[in-house]
Amino acid sequence: MSEQTCRVMCIASGKGGAGKTTVTANLGTALAKLGKETYILDADIAMANLGLILRMEDAPVTLHDVLAGEADIEEAIYEGPYGVKVIPAGISLEGIRKANPDRLRDVIEYLIDKADFLLIDAPAGLGRDAITALSAATEALLVVNPEIASITDALKVKAVAERVDTRVTGAVANRVTGDKTELTKEEIEKILEVPVLVQIPDDPEVRRAAAFGEPVVVRSSKSPAAQAFMELAAKLVGVEYEAPMPDKKSVLSKVIKGLFGRK
Repeated sequence: MSEQTCRVMCIASGKGGAGKTTVTANLGTALAKLGKETYILDADIAMANLGLILRMEDAPVTLHDVLAGEADIEEAIYEGPYGVKVIPAGISLEGIRKANPDRLRDVIEYLIDKADFLLIDAPAGLGRDAITALSAATEALLVVNPEIASITDALKVKAVAERVDTRVTGAVANRVTGDKTELTKEEIEKILEVPVLVQIPDDPEVRRAAAFGEPVVVRSSKSPAAQAFMELAAKLVGVEYEAPMPDKKSVLSKVIKGLFGRK
């Protein structure tokens, strides 16, 4: 592991459906791809989805077992793409009932000694579990959609983060289509008063990758969304990211197909 201090980042959003878990899974994988020892913790105890995106929904031991005092944290750590370490939460109602969120801080303190980056996938909103995840981190990334309702909800999360002394590093604008009705990057920054670190395009490859239980940075690494996630990871690491050049043969074949209607 690197000697640098672990960056404990809470990935938060003001409402469900903004794409927070997708951002967490892909950013964590991208950081690992850049050579950083990265851990992803699914702290959304009641509505766990991280395991579904990373094909770990059948993990025998989960964070629920650890928070219930029935398993050691090492038993709940699984390896994902590029060596990213994942601690999924369970999906059973019994597991949710047994889990004690107050033990989350102990889990985080244990993982800090192992990682360069620890990403905490927080519950959406401002419930008790969400505030616990926010307060356990040293910094937060706000995942928003380019619409006023999403930004308004994110403002509330930002206010709570600041109240618990968690620095808001910036925002990730997710599912950006470029439609004229959407808020621009500059408008989002003006409202939230934090930088928009990256804009993730509304890319169908993200949904396809999720359906196969893979991050888009693995399944479709040259897609626009994957490139945006890699750009975000590079920005957090502090390195320049050079997008791969498009495959000339592939581009030419698409042109020929479009012109002549053949493969």
